[in-house]
Amino acid sequence: MSQRPNPSNPAAPRGGRAPAVRVPLPKGQQTRAAILEAALAQASHMGLEGLSIGALADQTGMSKSGVFAHFGSREELQIAVVAEYHRRFEEEVFFPAIREPRGLQRLRALYQRWVRQVAVELESGCIYISGAVEFDDRPGPVRDALVTMVKAWHAALHKAIVLARDEGHLSPDCDVDQILFELHGLILSLHHDARFLRSEGALERAARGFDRVIHACITPAGVATEPVAPRRRKTR
Repeated sequence: MSQRPNPSNPAAPRGGRAPAVRVPLPKGQQTRAAILEAALAQASHMGLEGLSIGALADQTGMSKSGVFAHFGSREELQIAVVAEYHRRFEEEVFFPAIREPRGLQRLRALYQRWVRQVAVELESGCIYISGAVEFDDRPGPVRDALVTMVKAWHAALHKAIVLARDEGHLSPDCDVDQILFELHGLILSLHHDARFLRSEGALERAARGFDRVIHACITPAGVATEPVAPRRRKTR
């Protein structure tokens, strides 16, 4: 996954980080951002192949040629949508989770935030998953962009599992690739059961699935990182 600038930059003013000053984007970039926002919403509901230049022109109050002027082609628009979806996924899932201590706590945070993201997207859909269905057997730049983004996320999860093992939270002989495979499988099942079948309890089963996957290789040190459930107050 991409890396953010180091917040502990020694060049930053003393006494904390200086308040960010938002500089308005140039008009051309604002227009492009508005088109991309509309395209992302459209692709989330209709799929990347459902992107319509005409519909985007109507939504943004532009001409078709005006939309094309910012992206060059429908394919470039699709790739831009994939990149924007990935950027937002990082913001919602990856970056907050890596603030957790390295090891099982970080891995758990990555998975929990992934589940939460799927829950948020139930009415729209995950472009990673819908895109894989649309482009699994269609070679080309859009498929390449999707594969690159998903592999980057898999690499981040793989690293988190390795760190959990290296921190002694998972056994030294744990199968890192198998854990990654099963966690991804849980997310695919969650998306299918919750979005397509509308099954009640799918989110809870996905949450419990994490503990079942790591049960065989968690160590006492790993158990110690598990969140403690709040005690219920006794009522007289």
